[in-house]
Amino acid sequence: MTPVLPDLLQRFDIPGPRYTSYPTADRFVEAFSAADYGQALAQRRDGPSVLALPLSVYVHIPFCESLCYYCACNKIITKHHSRATSYLRYLGREIDLHTAQLGTGQAVTQLHLGGGTPTFLSDDELRELMAMLRRSFNLAPGGEYSIEIDPRTVDATRLRALADLGFNRLSFGVQDFDPEVQKAVHRIQPFEQVCDLMAQAREIGFDSINMDLIYGLPRQTPESFARTLAQVVQLRPDRIALYAYAHLPERFKPQRRIVSADLPGAAAKVAMLSESLAAFLAAGYVYIGMDHFALPDDALAVAKRQGRLHRNFQGYSTQPDCDLIGLGVSAIGRIGATYSQNAKTMEEYCDHLDQGRLPVARGLALNRDDLARRAVIMALMCQGQVLFESIELAWLLDFRSYFASELKQLGELAEAGLLVLDNAGIQVTTQGWFFVRAVAMVFDRYLQADRNRAKFSRII
Repeated sequence: MTPVLPDLLQRFDIPGPRYTSYPTADRFVEAFSAADYGQALAQRRDGPSVLALPLSVYVHIPFCESLCYYCACNKIITKHHSRATSYLRYLGREIDLHTAQLGTGQAVTQLHLGGGTPTFLSDDELRELMAMLRRSFNLAPGGEYSIEIDPRTVDATRLRALADLGFNRLSFGVQDFDPEVQKAVHRIQPFEQVCDLMAQAREIGFDSINMDLIYGLPRQTPESFARTLAQVVQLRPDRIALYAYAHLPERFKPQRRIVSADLPGAAAKVAMLSESLAAFLAAGYVYIGMDHFALPDDALAVAKRQGRLHRNFQGYSTQPDCDLIGLGVSAIGRIGATYSQNAKTMEEYCDHLDQGRLPVARGLALNRDDLARRAVIMALMCQGQVLFESIELAWLLDFRSYFASELKQLGELAEAGLLVLDNAGIQVTTQGWFFVRAVAMVFDRYLQADRNRAKFSRII
């Protein structure tokens, strides 16, 4: 894998969406209501079953015991675990409102618990949550059932309890093993602790273990991060998610506790990214695409080889294009040609449910142009190519005419070596994979219209 060339970085290291959806969540509108979401659920229920997309469920658990300064998630910092009891009751109401629309027994092939810290819930509370989900949905055999883990909140006994509940995939939040960096972001978790948990998780037999890392954190240097990379390679997780830290203190209040002078500069961040690519590729990992690496026999790497990669609100996925039910405060869902997001505050979320309403606060009904552009952007993000004919057949349009201005813009990216453009389609190059978001942005009608990119993280 070729390292990022400095001149390309200077030209294309710009803010841009991550494209876990198109249109992106910042385009959701409050005019999309719980009634609109209910209508989408009814259309799924009443449509021909043979045409129904597979179903995925995401549950947001917002609680954390302590604040990580880099965090941009929707969370509630509290040491009062009693708050989880009330939250489970409201989750139960939300699940019931869904089954009232969909009926019980809908097959679910993918379940993900995120946060916050899902393991803030006790084993009994997690057991209660899973029982509620199983009463309402049919968790299909062989599905992907994953949970995010704060290593500071679990031990071997808890890991076994998670396996007994049916979870077959874990994601450990690590970010960095350097003690100085951990102090700077207020997240102390020694390497030895994570090492022990990884060994125990493997002994229990989880199908896949992911590890989250962040580069660009305060007090990180290329030298310190190289030590973290060596430790990660030693642990050999099945998957690695490597994120660039986006410092947006004007949007995310916890980040105001980070000293800006402690943040590494652009050159240091590029060095860390290059080191990461070299270390993981040398250790046998496959570069899946933006953020993600996997061992060759992991399902994500297999899907990449077979051209079956997909992308959803959790990032790259092996699951087919699917409908997604988002449960919990701030959770995002996708049903048919709609996106929805629940209320972002606990008070508003509970108030909706107290009134017997689905807690949808905003969303979007996609039009034909949105759907066509989503197909192009997801093909770029997942397969690294767009075949004109496939888009033309699916959306009954002439690609060169419909996207004439976009193809003109792509000429500059082609000259820079990021893609190859010919009569058949668009092919992202090896170098272009580093900047695939920049390629996708060309097809983003909303972004091109307002140019308001400062709210997004930078591409590198």
